[in-house]
Amino acid sequence: MLLSMSDEEGIGRITLAQVAEQAGVSISTVSKVLNGRQDVAAPTRVRVERLLDAHAYRRTTRSAREAPLIEIVFHELESIWAMELIRGVENVAKAHDAGVVLTESGTRHAPGPEWMEAMLQRRPLGVVLVFSALPDEVKKQLRARSIPFVIVDPAGDPDPDVPSVGSANWSGGLAATRHLIECGHRRIGIVTGPEDMLCSLARLDGFRSAMAMAGIEVDPELVLFGDFHVEGGYDRAARMLDLPERPTAIFAGSDLQALGVLEAARVRGIQVPDDLSVVGYDDVPIARWASPALTTVHQPLRQMAEEAAQMLMRLRAQEPVSTRLELATSLVVRKSTAPPPPGPSGHRPRKENGAGGS
Repeated sequence: MLLSMSDEEGIGRITLAQVAEQAGVSISTVSKVLNGRQDVAAPTRVRVERLLDAHAYRRTTRSAREAPLIEIVFHELESIWAMELIRGVENVAKAHDAGVVLTESGTRHAPGPEWMEAMLQRRPLGVVLVFSALPDEVKKQLRARSIPFVIVDPAGDPDPDVPSVGSANWSGGLAATRHLIECGHRRIGIVTGPEDMLCSLARLDGFRSAMAMAGIEVDPELVLFGDFHVEGGYDRAARMLDLPERPTAIFAGSDLQALGVLEAARVRGIQVPDDLSVVGYDDVPIARWASPALTTVHQPLRQMAEEAAQMLMRLRAQEPVSTRLELATSLVVRKSTAPPPPGPSGHRPRKENGAGGS
């Protein structure tokens, strides 16, 4: 769709025609760039984009032909918690007669140029990015077209002008570890998330703080970075459980990793919670159906997504919003934690592989 002069207006700065004249191209070419069309030569696109940025060009109206959509961008869609976030955005979208489109960015923490071009053609009401960091160029392109964006659980520390919604990860890590200490555990391991993610580091800091406040030394062999997936939890737990002096408790930085810990214990004949206590993080629905039911930190994923989507709608209405919103976490105690077993090393003798169950 090509935009006419009536569709786009500069805010007291520049018009489509002026941009076209300065760039040495036609008005339709400028319109194609604004719409993310791919049939524009790269040098021309760069030239037009620079002019739009230089003049703080803004799109102020939506075409009646455009479907109202809220776009959610994940770097992957395999995780269970993704469904909770999707449901939260859907709740807000329905209230505004809007649909939801899901995108997998295909990169670790920042959406790539392919996503940008496709998204500009969709012209969503706004974009919710999960576990993401936005390069300056992407922020400029979104703002130049008046497409608001909010990050849920940003990968890094976002700039002050980037709206974001997260949860109290440090407090969650602290509460999980304190619970294990109060149960009587002293040799406690942690499998946190990726090393380059803010939430992973915050949960690890909460763990370290709880251990320090209790006067318990942290064994470096029992601190491992994971990937928030079952397989990662299994691999890291296996390393800990095969140590000569294994931990009596493991705090996993996600429920999926905690499921991996449970499986690593099961195949070694280590009973949970009799021989090993396990705490997860997120409180996704499957946590209560694990065997045993998983003690975990409840992270309000659906509410986080709802808040992010509502923030988008306020931004569209040019209402003031807080650039950083942090929701509370809480510990949910179920059946996977108990006092440590007796014995000089804090655990019973290891059973033969395959004996017992989780």
